[in-house]
Amino acid sequence: MTTRPLESLPHEIEHTENVFIPLADGTRLAARIWKPVDAATEPVPAVLEYIPYRKRDVKRPRDQLMHPYVAAHGYACVRVDLRGSGDSDGVLTDEYLEQELLDGEEVITWLADQAWCDGNVGMIGISWGGFNGLQLAARRPPALGAVVSVCSTDDRYADDVHYMGGCLLGDNLSWSAVMHAFNSMPPDPELVGESWRKRWFERLEGSGLWLDTWLRHPHRDAYWEHGSVCEDHSAIETPVLAVSGWADGYSNAVFRLLEHLSCPRLGLVGPWSHKYPNLGVPGPAIGFLQETVRWWDHWLKGRDTGIMDEPMLRAYVLDNVAPQASYEQRPGRWVTEPSWPSPTVTSDDWVLGGRWRLEREEVEVADRDLTVQSPLSLGLFAGKWCSYSATPDMPHDQREEDGGALVFESPPLPEPLEVLGAPELELTVAADQPVAMIAVRLSDTAPDDQATRVTYGILNLCHHRSHAEPEPLVPGEPVRIQLKLNDIGYRFPAGHRLRLAVSSSYWPLAWLAPKKTRLTITTEDSHLRLPVRQHRPEDDAIRFEPVEHAPALARTTVEAGEHTWLVQRDLATDTATLAVVDDNGISRIDDLDLEVESRVREWYSTRADQPTSARGHVESVRGLRRGDWHVRTITTTTLTCDETTFFLRASLDAYEGGERVLSRDWSEDIPRNLL
Repeated sequence: MTTRPLESLPHEIEHTENVFIPLADGTRLAARIWKPVDAATEPVPAVLEYIPYRKRDVKRPRDQLMHPYVAAHGYACVRVDLRGSGDSDGVLTDEYLEQELLDGEEVITWLADQAWCDGNVGMIGISWGGFNGLQLAARRPPALGAVVSVCSTDDRYADDVHYMGGCLLGDNLSWSAVMHAFNSMPPDPELVGESWRKRWFERLEGSGLWLDTWLRHPHRDAYWEHGSVCEDHSAIETPVLAVSGWADGYSNAVFRLLEHLSCPRLGLVGPWSHKYPNLGVPGPAIGFLQETVRWWDHWLKGRDTGIMDEPMLRAYVLDNVAPQASYEQRPGRWVTEPSWPSPTVTSDDWVLGGRWRLEREEVEVADRDLTVQSPLSLGLFAGKWCSYSATPDMPHDQREEDGGALVFESPPLPEPLEVLGAPELELTVAADQPVAMIAVRLSDTAPDDQATRVTYGILNLCHHRSHAEPEPLVPGEPVRIQLKLNDIGYRFPAGHRLRLAVSSSYWPLAWLAPKKTRLTITTEDSHLRLPVRQHRPEDDAIRFEPVEHAPALARTTVEAGEHTWLVQRDLATDTATLAVVDDNGISRIDDLDLEVESRVREWYSTRADQPTSARGHVESVRGLRRGDWHVRTITTTTLTCDETTFFLRASLDAYEGGERVLSRDWSEDIPRNLL
């Protein structure tokens, strides 16, 4: 990783800490801007990042590495706080609201109209900013010339933090708690003046409990269709660079976007978690900022940088490693595909045979029906739905899980097997309850029996026909399902075995079904289809520049944090608990003389074999301090259930100068509705 002094880059830049962008309704959005010093006389394109994660403090360290670097290559880089976040006016009440997108269109128009902008605007963003980049592209604001969308999705129901395969994700709870905490923080008095306190209380009282809304939309409906650009991929005409990583929760969307968009597009998938690739962990990280400059130069400046001569898809194929909950690096190699779906990727069928074997050809055996009722502790070693690499949050050795699953294993592979794309499982399954789920994991079993999870998929069996109109199962009646596992690039070595594990639960990655469930799998005519690719000579030519970025932000650690992941089993009470600690401690941003505190703790537990004992609890602490000014908030969110109802309880306590100035509590009972 190389720090490039800004004076060594093509343009001298100037930095504006805060500008308020006026909107038509009188609201002001706070922006931070880096641009060439001569942009007033030599206008440049603007590159917008538009997110709710506080430009002034929380994301300042990351922004400092990225935006000055790109600006010094001849761009006006603009970081805007959404309405109701950071230093902007208003109250933020949910994700991707129509108001957010209307505001975004106004921001793009404002940027294009500035004297220092040549009228061309690009959008870049990771996660939320990747989402709204696609969403705004679908609205076709005239000035928007290109988008870089990182770790995002085109389908808010199928592939976001809330639901997967119609199952409620545990990350739905943790993510709502994150936003509950973010929304509890005030603007900075140094930027907004005496109004900061009034605006803070507007947020504290008006932002609401977003999890309540999300739980009341358990099926695919108009709520999720809004902002899902998959509803009409053809609406996007703006060129799109779609980026993700195999440890991220959003890698599937890259493949769908390449397949269904008709605009110019490229896909890039690395080994990374939920991070920009120049900060990518697990590594190797790449010179992503250089890639974005190539992209912007081509689409916003009309220069031939060679970026569109790249293959449509560049992907990192992982090699086998011993299973761990965190990795600094993942061995593997980059491969390319000229289009997606690729004609060079073929289907390799494996049969779920008797004697718990994966076979290439069906073998006559007697045991066609196999059953499983998984222990509720299965899933404690699954890691998060989306790895943030802030804690050891990736899946561990699957032998810890597979004792409670039906396991089908192949003979040792006679030669390496490379897959790229989404494995699919087609099988017949029956459940003994009207509401049930199935979880399927594909692992790589080494000769020493260590099992590394490669990919997985889950399905609420009530959704086997439709996510929009699910229906209760008839207990004991078989249904035919096609379950697509997450896309992956992976090379199984010769001598290793494929392992397919099927379970009736996967807690706490997914919420448990209302009752203990036994699944019956009919192996006859059940298949696992692997997307197999062969080596292409073009693979050997792919190269990325080493990581470069602008000088890092000066920070001082005031109080060290802690990051850990604890699996606990209390045999006296027969309680299994996963405790996640993501504590960043307190650090001081030196140039602002501002101390920032951020601590999150999560607990997920079950007792014995009682599905209704499932409990998730998240506690967040946020604080800001400068001299005598000190604000701090503590938010908690707890989700429990019985067979028919979710019980959502939450609290918010706000402190100013050590004195509690506001306390709120929420108590909501929400029907489970086939969850």
